[in-house]
Amino acid sequence: AFIGNHLPRRCGIATFTHDLHRAVSIARPDLETGVVVMTDPGHTYDYPPAVRFQIHDEAIGEYIQAAEFLNNARFDVVCLQHEYGIFGGEAGRNITELLSRLEMPIVTTLHTVLAQPTAAQRDVMHQIVDASTKMIVMAEKGHQLLRSVHGVPAHKIEVIPHGIPDFPFLETHHAKAKLGFVGKTIILT
Repeated sequence: AFIGNHLPRRCGIATFTHDLHRAVSIARPDLETGVVVMTDPGHTYDYPPAVRFQIHDEAIGEYIQAAEFLNNARFDVVCLQHEYGIFGGEAGRNITELLSRLEMPIVTTLHTVLAQPTAAQRDVMHQIVDASTKMIVMAEKGHQLLRSVHGVPAHKIEVIPHGIPDFPFLETHHAKAKLGFVGKTIILT
């Protein structure tokens, strides 16, 4: 199961969660998957069927209900997408209500690791680290900050670098043909 924002909500985490869920679903079509999404105040979204539960960020009861849903569905692992500001409560503290109730391993992807967190941000991060089996960061700097600022053991951190899909290189004439530019002169003024 995945927890984060999801398309059609327009944000980077929504796209990331959507793409990650899609990649796992394609790689392992035999697995049951689902997404728990954060819905921002005053908005409604036409989520796809993969979205199995919605949480309004300030509705603490919905975090608890989401934990019950995930436990009852018996997912093998939960993959949390963490970014300050997604979850309700001071420094996103509400997510810890959900995480503290889960009965399966949690793998947390951190989209931001702060060098100088506030006391509240530090406390929330420590609760997330304690609840998580693994912490994923996308840069070596994130790994260093987790170690130096938060004291996370190295064995608990994995670095998976940012990237783009691996497409085979094609000569430019293929793209030109596809776009209808073959045999045409283009003058830029």
